[in-house]
Amino acid sequence: MTFWGEDMASFVLVHGAWHGAWCWRRVASLLSRDGHDVFTPTLTGLAERSHLLSPAINLDTHILDVVNEMKWRELNDVVLVGHSYGGMVVSGVAETMENAISSLVMLDAFMPENGQSLVDIQPPAVREPILAAERRGATTLPPLSAEWFRVNEKDRAWVDAQCTPQPLQCFLQKLTLTGARERIAKKTYIRATAYPSPYFDAGLASARAKNNWRIHEVPCGHDLMLDMPERLTEILLDAA
Repeated sequence: MTFWGEDMASFVLVHGAWHGAWCWRRVASLLSRDGHDVFTPTLTGLAERSHLLSPAINLDTHILDVVNEMKWRELNDVVLVGHSYGGMVVSGVAETMENAISSLVMLDAFMPENGQSLVDIQPPAVREPILAAERRGATTLPPLSAEWFRVNEKDRAWVDAQCTPQPLQCFLQKLTLTGARERIAKKTYIRATAYPSPYFDAGLASARAKNNWRIHEVPCGHDLMLDMPERLTEILLDAA
């Protein structure tokens, strides 16, 4: 149990591709119950902001979504959490907001290096369909199914109904990183071990090799915030 005062934290929870703030509802409720400030920005073009969808939306757009959330709410000592594609976003956010971030959590997330895009991290079998979609002139990618992500059976129909198309350029734009992510004092990588994924295995291995990341492996599907919200909340409080 936490109490009002110095132990209160500000959490900024960044969702992954095709998702929105809706996916954080359970975890946000648990964190808020103990008095923490919780912010769950929906990235431009997705969920309740899907009316803003346009071909111009790219990774920079989503990085700016989170930067502005932190800047205009005057947030400091932030626990910044990026889920899946959100790992690309928070890596970019750290470049601008490094001094406002006290703890970074990569939640079954992509761990890009300087000059990489999301498709660069993907194996060829996944990369090629994305590039082929670009060649055909597509500007979005349809959601993958909740079953694909190993979401618990009870939530699958709801998740499928909530997910919206992802702007394609978000997967294609390369990130320029100067090491801000690694300079953040507290860093945590959480791997959802019931979801097979070579690129999230690679993210885990990268964090583990650096020796200054906390590591958690949780036996559930990719959407930990839906499958095991209580356990995820415990880890996030520990990361704070």
